[in-house]
Amino acid sequence: MHIMEDHVPYWLALWRVPGVGPVSFHHLLTHCEGDLPELFSLSRAALENIGLKSAQIEIIKEFQRSRSAGDSSSTISKNVDDDLRWWHNSENHHIVLCKEALYPPLLNEVAGAPPLLFVKGDVDTLAFPQIAIVGSRNPTRMGLDTAHNFSQYFAEKGFITTSGLAKGIDGAAHQGALAAEGYTVAVLAHGLDQIYPRVNQVLADKVVESGALVSEYPIGVGPRAEYFPRRNRIVSGMSLGVLVVEAAKKSGSLITAREAVQQGREVFAIPGSIHNPLTKGCHELIRQGAKLVESGEHVVEELLPLLSTFQLNAVGVENSGSQKQPVALNTVNYPEKSTEAQILSLLEHDPCNVDFVISKTGISVAEVNSALVMLELDGVIISTNRGYLLA
Repeated sequence: MHIMEDHVPYWLALWRVPGVGPVSFHHLLTHCEGDLPELFSLSRAALENIGLKSAQIEIIKEFQRSRSAGDSSSTISKNVDDDLRWWHNSENHHIVLCKEALYPPLLNEVAGAPPLLFVKGDVDTLAFPQIAIVGSRNPTRMGLDTAHNFSQYFAEKGFITTSGLAKGIDGAAHQGALAAEGYTVAVLAHGLDQIYPRVNQVLADKVVESGALVSEYPIGVGPRAEYFPRRNRIVSGMSLGVLVVEAAKKSGSLITAREAVQQGREVFAIPGSIHNPLTKGCHELIRQGAKLVESGEHVVEELLPLLSTFQLNAVGVENSGSQKQPVALNTVNYPEKSTEAQILSLLEHDPCNVDFVISKTGISVAEVNSALVMLELDGVIISTNRGYLLA
């Protein structure tokens, strides 16, 4: 669905109204059938009838008056102008609405997913299959090496590593993907006009060059303790699975793991010494049903069958009764009209990139990216600086 650009300010304004969270936002969106300017033009009585409080209605009417008069002096108008100014300041800045194709397909299935995302970097990476890595902010050296090595392996297999850009395991996970010249996504608990912690500013810049920074929080919103648990649901919601590396019993990483379980995602945990307090959380997760893993291969093997489901979800295909089976490892026999077969037919001639495949086939970014991951895992193609080549 394409949203007209002149509707975007209304999405930004409603998202800034105090007390309007994801659930109430989607309720209001449904009420006006996606036409937020129409919602803002309703009478006070009508807005009250659909559940808005007087203070919220006042902000909505204030914004409506400002837009009609071309006056940006009100607080809500100034804040929205800050968002729009940031958006238009760079081609690397994006505002992605939940009704648009660029919105992460798996996240769109999550109850309470944010209605919009601010993205800095390559917005197309949000459609790639992702694996989340989370863990302690004060890990051991072994924990840092583990997160780095797992992330590096995932990148080599075509997956994006998603994390929260925090100190410790998060940072090591992003760095591992970058070391493998792969992509990585960092979800932040504040507006994208700032970086927290500041010590990760250089890392954040690298993530923008090889992936994206993502946040549900508008420009100018600083980090607060209660925002980090909300951030975690996006980390897990965008991912096929969540890997926990070193987590104490009362770790924020366990919140991410619980979110993942509620969202129907796979949860993986790395075991350690029973004497190490940083492995207590991982052991607890394993007792609760998380999969014990010792290598990146274990994670990829578990997630591989989910890739075909990811493809269908990403393009909004309904189950018509014919189930697409996951491609088995080490097989090169793809159905004639499958995305994999179409990509291979293009590669018979020259190396090509994702944009070229999309332009030639008309297949969505998400499905092409997922198929490329499958082909790399099968050893049929390889990724080079010139694009994808037949192996």
